[in-house]
Amino acid sequence: MLKHKDLLGIENLSCGEILEILDTAESLQEVSSRPIKKVPTLRGKTVINLFYEASTRTRTSFEIAGKRLSADVINISASTSSVSKGETLIDTAKTLDSMASDCVVVRHASSGAPHALSKLLKSSIVNAGDGAHEHPTQALLDAFTIRQRKRTLTGLKVAIIGDIAHSRVARSNLYLLTKFKSHVWLCAAPTLMPVAMDQMAGRGNPYVHLTHSMEEAVTGADIIMMLRVQFERMSESFFPSVREYSRYYGLNRARVGQAKPDVIIMHPGPINRGVEIATDVADGPYSVILDQVAAGVAVRMAILYLLLGGHGSTD
Repeated sequence: MLKHKDLLGIENLSCGEILEILDTAESLQEVSSRPIKKVPTLRGKTVINLFYEASTRTRTSFEIAGKRLSADVINISASTSSVSKGETLIDTAKTLDSMASDCVVVRHASSGAPHALSKLLKSSIVNAGDGAHEHPTQALLDAFTIRQRKRTLTGLKVAIIGDIAHSRVARSNLYLLTKFKSHVWLCAAPTLMPVAMDQMAGRGNPYVHLTHSMEEAVTGADIIMMLRVQFERMSESFFPSVREYSRYYGLNRARVGQAKPDVIIMHPGPINRGVEIATDVADGPYSVILDQVAAGVAVRMAILYLLLGGHGSTD
């Protein structure tokens, strides 16, 4: 089992804990291929998905993960809860905690929201994305996908390209992959590369590299991870036009050809086709985007199992 009550981020996880999650996910992955996709492992446990931001992949995969482990799963969105009447996050969470929930999966627009809840509630808290801070379960499912394809997390060149400034996915993947001594190349337009990344690279971390050149980032890459341009988080213009952004930072077949012959193409979704990635690349032979989605169910099953102390059989 994990050493912590909650899963709030990657930064404070050890390599051993990360590998335990990935190994557990691998053992649970075959449940999804059974005729009856359910095991009694978390029978009697209650998991609440509390989402203050829109989500398809994360919310659905947490719901499927809980149900496949036989937990009772409740979905709550801000638009259909008392939040729409002015109730605070803290009051909402305390209400759910008083109903003896075992785990609350939280997605919130404010960085640090899951961390605040973890100090107040008895329930385990899982961070499903907080502002532009972290998205730990996405990084874990990305690592699961990489390990299945590359058989290692060590010594790889990983290019993470796009809207770094607004991306919690980039931060969590950076923390995880550099723990395993893979070289992470962050590539973005100058306006989309936050100062915090300059500071991280400036601390002498030999595994963090920054560039504004997409060609430099993708050349010889084992993995190319494209990020969605998060227009909904932008209050001002960060680049002249979508067409110009795609010209300099869009992934097309020519740029894929500069990577290693066995490169894999990743994207956390949803995709802005024709903006950060061409359709023929997103649907092409190097793409593992749908593998990432499938991995999300197994990884989130593993997280719930390890946090909630599953005792039931997985057979």
